Amino acid sequence: MTAPTTAPLTGLRVLDLATLFAGPMAATLLGDFGAEVVKIEHPTKPDPSRGHGPSKDGVGLWWKMLGRNKRTMTLDLSKPGGRATLLRLAETADVIIENFRPGTLEKWDLGWPELSAVSPRLVLARVTGFGQFGPYAHRPGFGTLAEAMSGFAAITGEPDAPPTLPPFGLADSIAGLTTAYAVMTALAARGHTGEGQVVDMALIEPILAALGPQPLWFDQLGHVQPRTGNRSPNNAPRGVYRTADGTWVAVSTSAQSVAERVMHLVGRPELIDEPWFASGADRARHADVLDDAVGGWIAARTRTDVLAAFEKAEAAVAPVQDVRDVMADPQYQALDTITTVDDPELGPLRMQNVLFRLSATPGAIRWAGRPHGADTDAILTELGLTPDDVTALRAEGAL
Repeated sequence: MTAPTTAPLTGLRVLDLATLFAGPMAATLLGDFGAEVVKIEHPTKPDPSRGHGPSKDGVGLWWKMLGRNKRTMTLDLSKPGGRATLLRLAETADVIIENFRPGTLEKWDLGWPELSAVSPRLVLARVTGFGQFGPYAHRPGFGTLAEAMSGFAAITGEPDAPPTLPPFGLADSIAGLTTAYAVMTALAARGHTGEGQVVDMALIEPILAALGPQPLWFDQLGHVQPRTGNRSPNNAPRGVYRTADGTWVAVSTSAQSVAERVMHLVGRPELIDEPWFASGADRARHADVLDDAVGGWIAARTRTDVLAAFEKAEAAVAPVQDVRDVMADPQYQALDTITTVDDPELGPLRMQNVLFRLSATPGAIRWAGRPHGADTDAILTELGLTPDDVTALRAEGAL
């Protein structure tokens, strides 16, 4: 697919120095809407995401998604030639995204003073586990630690079971989304001031924001949210229910009117007249009664019949889908949420499309993740380096 020339971030240049997920994801999101993203990796130690998860014919599939819309080059920033080359690249860039441990860029004399000196309009996004300062700043940080430290794991799982971590990069994904937003905010500020600035993004913070008002509840009421499994303290019936054909559906009754429709549907309208049915929190305190009513009705029917009946009743339900169901889901198909990208290495690939649709200036996946260092020579030539310059950098081990 080819990005339209009207892509909203056309003309923006991003240097992606980050590895694994949060920082690179932010760069991917910018590239999806037209930014020119240059992925810079160590010559002998490429981004570990290339080796994460399943591969096909020796090619990492996760990288095909995370590396999409990025040109790839190698550079060892610890070498004098690598440092000098990055500074030349920084002169041409609008954004640099990095996730080295605090102090690493400074050790190479590539900190904010040096980068902003060559490009005062530069936005430097620094993504770390714990931020650039504070008692934990120099600890190694990963999404798993953020999921534990933020309170997410403590409220996830059944009441009598251990805290539960997500089986995917939740904190990294939230931080990646937030970093892209932060970069765009800094660029908007640059439009007013003419100057760039540093974005300090800590993995432990965006996931805490996503958890809602827990700190406020504790501050004002001393309330600590417990683990409740699939139940909610704010409404009922709410959860997943097994159907007669061994599948599962999820039901939500956040709105009072929907809760009433569900009770009519499952043949228990008398529960609506109970005094406790009038509010979500009171219904949640009677979840056993409501789950018995809803769960029993669903257990006697196939998933197809349950979904059809809920839709007819205008009650909120969704199938619990695995990736096989997602790939065939008609709503996802209508939205082109899973789109096809032609790849010279592996042929047609199906992956998630760009994150949202813009009516006038849409984004697009122009290509999937490219091989390690595939564009090194082309990028350096565009930068003005001669073949002899490139040869010298290779001899130094900087490429």
